[in-house]
Amino acid sequence: MAANKTARVAFVLKRWYQVGRTEALCASRCHIGGRPEAALSTRAEWEAVVGLEIHAQVHSASKLFSSAAVTFLAPPNSCVALFDAALPGTMPVLNRRCVEAVVLTGLALGCRINRRSYFDRKHYFYADMPAGYQITQQRVPVAERGVLRVPGEWHGRERNLGITCVQLEQDSGKSLHDAAEGLTLVDLNRAGVGLMEVVTEPELTSGAEAAAAVQELQLILRTLGTCQGIMAEGHLRVDANVSIRKPGQPLGVRTEVKNLNSLRWLSRAVDFEIRRQIGLLETGGQIVNETRSFDVKLGFMPEPNLPSLVLMGDDERPMNQRQNRQGLVSVSALRALLPELPASRRSRLIRNHDLRPDLVTTLVKEDGLMEYFEEVIEVGKQDPKIVINWVMNDLLGVLNECGLSVSQSPIKPRVLAELINLQIDGIISSSVAKKVFTMMWKDNEVRSPVKIVAESGWSIICDPVQLEAACIDVIAKHPKQVELVRSGHAKVLNKFVGQVQKLLDGRGDPAQVKRILENKLLPQTGDGHCS
Repeated sequence: MAANKTARVAFVLKRWYQVGRTEALCASRCHIGGRPEAALSTRAEWEAVVGLEIHAQVHSASKLFSSAAVTFLAPPNSCVALFDAALPGTMPVLNRRCVEAVVLTGLALGCRINRRSYFDRKHYFYADMPAGYQITQQRVPVAERGVLRVPGEWHGRERNLGITCVQLEQDSGKSLHDAAEGLTLVDLNRAGVGLMEVVTEPELTSGAEAAAAVQELQLILRTLGTCQGIMAEGHLRVDANVSIRKPGQPLGVRTEVKNLNSLRWLSRAVDFEIRRQIGLLETGGQIVNETRSFDVKLGFMPEPNLPSLVLMGDDERPMNQRQNRQGLVSVSALRALLPELPASRRSRLIRNHDLRPDLVTTLVKEDGLMEYFEEVIEVGKQDPKIVINWVMNDLLGVLNECGLSVSQSPIKPRVLAELINLQIDGIISSSVAKKVFTMMWKDNEVRSPVKIVAESGWSIICDPVQLEAACIDVIAKHPKQVELVRSGHAKVLNKFVGQVQKLLDGRGDPAQVKRILENKLLPQTGDGHCS
């Protein structure tokens, strides 16, 4: 009996593998890793139309309809409740955290929140879908008709992308195909994990636009805390619907490129599919609808084990005792919890600090960088444009080089503010400030900037006699450059300033050094000023 059972399981798994292999062969028609066809045209008479379906994993300790834990890289099938495995008689229990997450996300995207929404069953057979259906929201989702504000690098200005809906659904498990053995191994740890599906309007026209939109949504989700957004860990996956048409014509036949898990591959996949379709039509071919979605009339039915999802509206109280016991999710309470969103942050930083939009975009995009920047300004009461140069060029540069996040920086905001103040007050030069920064980084900020400067004797030299002696020494060693300056090449003077600073270990007062060199090298006018 045991041998017969093993043989039956092996047969089923082998069949599952064969089905998966057939799907992989079909998907290879849209292969995005290879070289695009050389002859594909990108002529202006074609117009690409792209819409996205973005699946974001809800940041929750447990799954959507069970208490099983959500843990990345847990041992296979170690986070599976009876309901996740579709054992007969088990019933779904809705996770309140997932409901709150999808409402918050909908509010952040300016969506209309439906007080009553419904769950449906989407029927299809995959090895990693034990019940033979996925619980989703096909008829009435939680949120509809929103807007994603994508920053300026898209078209040089901020652009609004329509959001069709934000709905709640459960994830499937994971199938691992072993080609050598002809088997498929199934891990149900992911089965039943809560997903938010964000569907955009078909308003994108390229891979770069698609990547910019997903990156902005990723930033919003992280700001809300509703999704961690780590694409490498499967928190965010994208299906791209791509079609082409002649301008002014109806939408063309679309194809769907599924399960893209990086911004780079999303951009490349969309552009490749656009070129593939153009090339196919220009050579007399025909676009085939390869989307693996199901017809609404045939593939969906209402979920009988879940009642309609009812939310408490703005300024509304439970209508009866039963609703009060259910502890309805309050839309107005969640609205009050919305943090400052990325688009508002960018606008505020530009308005308050007069910063360039590209710098502001990076400040907001990097986790914790905006807060670091604002704390430096608050502590040091400094010019934002000076602070932004330090944060973007020096701090962010060394963080990226060392592979560290902003929160892991050994130099805290108050210490950087102290260092910048030393430079602004004329106690140290800019070159010495860089040396102090490097020393603090290597020492993990053991000593303060003031202490490092005092112990190293790096205070700026303002003594005119000492500065003039250094200038005379440098002038004497570079006679050819002296002739260039005196013959009208004034820019060479900056090289003299650099040589003097090098001689003085970067401690010379830059203004005095430049003035002394000008007096000695540039022709004098009748009023005693340099010409």
